[in-house]
Amino acid sequence: MELHVLIEGVLFYQATPQKKATLQKLFAADDNAFGSALDKLRLHLQAGAVRLLETDTEVQLVTAPELSGFIESLRKKELSQDISKVGAETLAIILYREPISRGEIDRIRGVNSAFILRNLMTRGLIERETVKNSHQFKITPNLLQHLGVSHKHELPQFGEFMTAIDSFNALPKTV
Repeated sequence: MELHVLIEGVLFYQATPQKKATLQKLFAADDNAFGSALDKLRLHLQAGAVRLLETDTEVQLVTAPELSGFIESLRKKELSQDISKVGAETLAIILYREPISRGEIDRIRGVNSAFILRNLMTRGLIERETVKNSHQFKITPNLLQHLGVSHKHELPQFGEFMTAIDSFNALPKTV
């Protein structure tokens, strides 16, 4: 598979800015090959809904600027609706296991969680912080206020849930 396609796959999967140096090392590409692959990817994406955003040190896939009005209208509609079952499930995972990485959330849910995490951040219910070069998600005071508690330990049966989660995490991991 061509290098530009592999880079696009990683950027799509990660859904966050990625260090160029890290990608270059991952694919064992020299400066010329990596630069050419980014140029090819940029050209490939030029006519679609996604663009390659590039800084001196990072690259990321983003929505094409000409779609901003349309995307904004979707975002407003989305925020006016109730949180979906998927949103509630993801919130519960973060609430009980924070701070937690997207990879851990994906493992628990069994699916890619990038879209719902972005939705929950947009609503101000969770936030992302960088810890040791890793993104970790945690709840916000807005979520606690929405739930009507001042601390997550005040949630009904919090201790029982934590015990069950700890027992689950102690089980041998299967591949």
